[in-house]
Parts: sequence; C-alpha cells; structure tokens
Amino acid sequence: MFPAAFDYRAPTSLDEALAILNERGEEAKVMAGGQSLIPLLKLRFSRPELVVDIGRIGGLNTIKRDDGHIVIGALARHVDIERSEELARSAPLMVEAAHWIADPLVRNRGTLVGSICHADPAGDWGSVVLAMHGDVVARSSKGERVIHASDFFKGPLETALEPDEVATEVRIPVGKGRGGGAYLKLERKVGDFATVAVAVHVHLDGDRIETAGIGLTAVGPTNIRATEAEGALRGKVPSDEVIAEAARLAADAAEPRDDIRGTAAYKKDVVRIFVQRGLKTAVARAKEGRA
Repeated sequence: MFPAAFDYRAPTSLDEALAILNERGEEAKVMAGGQSLIPLLKLRFSRPELVVDIGRIGGLNTIKRDDGHIVIGALARHVDIERSEELARSAPLMVEAAHWIADPLVRNRGTLVGSICHADPAGDWGSVVLAMHGDVVARSSKGERVIHASDFFKGPLETALEPDEVATEVRIPVGKGRGGGAYLKLERKVGDFATVAVAVHVHLDGDRIETAGIGLTAVGPTNIRATEAEGALRGKVPSDEVIAEAARLAADAAEPRDDIRGTAAYKKDVVRIFVQRGLKTAVARAKEGRA
C-alpha cells in the first residue's frame, strides 16, 4: 500500500523545526531515521498532513558523557550505540541491547530516540531506558522540559510529547558505584519483535543493592517498569531468595495477553525466569565492575 499524500519539510536547524511544529503541530509527524514512521505511513495507520524530517539538523547525533549522564542525541543510530566506546565503558547494557534491535538494515538507519517516541510496547529501548532510570529531553518554541521515562509512555504508540515538541535527546544517569545490567529477549526468529523481553540494571553499595531498575517489553500496553520488584531489591543482599521474590513481583506487574506467540500465563513465567536470570547476571557484572 502507498502512503496517503502528505507535505514534506526538511529543516536544517532545530529552531526551524520547532517553528514548523509551532505552526503545524497537530498536523505534523517528526521523522528521524524513519524506521518506525515509514511503515506506519505505508500501512496508512498514520496519515499526517506534514512530515518533518529532522535528519539534516546538525548536532543531534552525539553520544557523550555530560554532568553525570550519558547523553544520546535524537539522530544517534542504533549502530552508533553498538559501536560507542563511551557506552561500552559507562553503559554496556545499552551496547548489549542494541544487538537485539531488528536487523542491520534497521540498525543502520533507525535511532534510539525515534524508537522511544514511537512507543511500541514491543520495542526494546523503552524497557532499557526505564531500567536505567533515564529521561527524555523535549524541546519546543517555548523552551525545554525533561520527562522521566516512567512518565513518558502513555499507551500504545502514545507518549507525553506535545504536538509542538521534538525529543532531542535521552539522558541516562551514570551511577558512582559498581553497576551491572542485562537484556534478555525471547523472539520467534532473529530480528523479530519480542515475545517477551526484560531489561535489568543494578548498582551495588558494598554487598547490598543500592538501586535497581527492571523494564518489561511486550507484556502490556506500554513498556512496563516493575517498581514493586525494584523496591524489593533496594537495600538487600542479592541472595537467591531475594532475587526470586523480585522476579515473582516483576511477573505480577506484567499484563500480557494470549496470542499466537503464547498464552498470558506462559509470558508471565518467561518474565519471571528472565528477571531472575537477568538479575543474577547484572549482580555478577556489577561485582566485576563492568557497569
């Protein structure tokens, strides 16, 4: 199927893009790499009157460490994350997760921020950013605001972004202690959307868990942050019993449905097993100082 007709603008500065959105916001869709939007256009699930292509705006493809955060710009591609030496040092969970994104063709064009803004509950990056307690930075002609990831996802393909805003970057806090993470994904074939996936990240203070993050993929209307499971880990020595209880609570937080990929009960059990495995891996990596 061909997309419905639309106007196209390719601004060369962020100010120009924001001015366009200020004028046409409700009618417009922002495009970065196009790997999420273009399929929606072709299927006519999305029919904007205007596509605003931000791909020519300079300065939005950075991956850098700044003021205690890793900053990933709106045009940083999945492949850039895979190859980032900074992320390999400071946030290797993101490098690990990037390998699970679709296939090389998509990773060469698609962007992390675009994926986050697409807000597909089966998307991988939403759970990773939730587990790492990240923020989304949104800009409009009125200024800038920072939206915590746990407040960003509102429903399937729905976010907290206003029509006149552009998400310019994702910020991931870098803890001062020993940290570790893991991303586990069940897929029917290589490059497929997740049947179930789990992102976990912990920081240790001595032999106890100081902070924990758990994000769940494809088991609800949005990527889910398992806050009760996180709370059950904080301040605890990560024994097998503590990890098992956190995994049970994470499975309780999941809201899957029966479909051709499996029953809801099956998916909940996969969440439990993956959280248990992921936490053990994350703790081991934190003890090794792998971040």
